[in-house]
Amino acid sequence: MEKSKIIDIRSLSLSQLKDQLTALGEQGFRAKQIYEWIWEKSCIDFDQMSNLSKGLREKLKANFTINAVKVKESQISSDKTIKSSFRLYDGNIIEGVLIPAPERMTACVSSQVGCSLTCKFCATGYMDRKRNLNADEIYDQVVLISKQAEEHYGQPLTNIVYMGMGEPLLNYANMMKSVERITAPDGLNMAAKRITVSTAGIAKMIKKLGDDQVRFNLALSLHAANDKKRNEIMPINEQNSLKSLAEALKYFYAKTKNPITFEYIVFNNFNDELEDARELAKFCKHVPCKVNLIEYNPIALADFLNAEADKIDIFANYLKSQGIVTNIRRSRGKDIDAACGQLAIKDKQKESSNV
Repeated sequence: MEKSKIIDIRSLSLSQLKDQLTALGEQGFRAKQIYEWIWEKSCIDFDQMSNLSKGLREKLKANFTINAVKVKESQISSDKTIKSSFRLYDGNIIEGVLIPAPERMTACVSSQVGCSLTCKFCATGYMDRKRNLNADEIYDQVVLISKQAEEHYGQPLTNIVYMGMGEPLLNYANMMKSVERITAPDGLNMAAKRITVSTAGIAKMIKKLGDDQVRFNLALSLHAANDKKRNEIMPINEQNSLKSLAEALKYFYAKTKNPITFEYIVFNNFNDELEDARELAKFCKHVPCKVNLIEYNPIALADFLNAEADKIDIFANYLKSQGIVTNIRRSRGKDIDAACGQLAIKDKQKESSNV
């Protein structure tokens, strides 16, 4: 088959694969066997599909490809966090992180090559968005990070967060297909409640999540609960005001009954005063929720600093006094630029993962 006609086999549904095999003169039931290899067993080599005849394997190699993601480089933090740069089939590089904790092993995965949202505090926001990731490229990150959890810590992966590079809701179809493959019984069979998709806040897509009645968790990167401040650090807010986000979140909750997590980075002398906490508490009244207060991880391209520890404590205590479940999230992997907001590819020519 011409190179241009070779199909990415993981882009096909089971019924589409069956049709392709039938057209090649093969029996349709082989599709289920192949699907099991590529999605349950995460096989990326047709030659390893041992219950298929050699003739069928040769046909698969001639007509299809598996665009497998490969680990380019990994770094291990002093706190045992592992950051990896992944090479995609077209040479692009993304990053993902394994975050180990006593009770859980969390994979932080990317959804785009770069990002288009230009959040002022985030290293990825200073990169161009080159393209969306395909569903299988998101899936592969989970598989590779899961292997790292087993190899380094003898523990299975327990949680997945779509909090790496890119905005998942701007890659909606591929994000949703990746979740389907990760959670499906004929995929990785992980529980949807162990997956969290994080968004910078795109109101119409949050409503679409509600319409699709998703079972995974939703996190909103809020970082300011008044429009003036949020516009300053997150330009996406200019088209997605707090009012429109509140309406979308209420719609989402009504459809799914899933509580929301608000992510709130506490910046020094920007959003760390008691008045900011009051505004956040007021916003929290819209839907059942919890708040994660996050340490800021400075990047060279921005002037923001992390708030003082005592201010974060006062902030947290006020939220708790209002009956809001509040956690203070300490940075993980900061020494290898693997912490929240630090993922980027600095030297695109050398494809370096040292952010």
